[in-house]
Amino acid sequence: MNETDRGRESFAGPPDDNGEKYIFKLYVTGAAPSSMRAVVNVRKFCETYLAGRFEMEIIDIFKNPQIAKSAQLIAAPTLIKEFPLPVRRFIGDMSKTEKLLGGLDIA
Repeated sequence: MNETDRGRESFAGPPDDNGEKYIFKLYVTGAAPSSMRAVVNVRKFCETYLAGRFEMEIIDIFKNPQIAKSAQLIAAPTLIKEFPLPVRRFIGDMSKTEKLLGGLDIA
């Protein structure tokens, strides 16, 4: 069984040793419109502002509902920046680029 079968999908930017690597988890709810927008928006954001400096794991909590409790999710979609510290959480379809830039301290 591959990661997608368990409700997970991973992707990363092209290798680049310049700068700090960001590690994200994006929790979505199946094919809900807001979840699909969040996937597209986060990928576009990462490729634009963090090219070569990010890893992303997309986790479908419909396929793996116990993860929602263990990750202490209150809504989906939720994006969690695990590294660099501090951990940050963003809720919604991730369409507000300015909020992501500010929340992630990206100039």
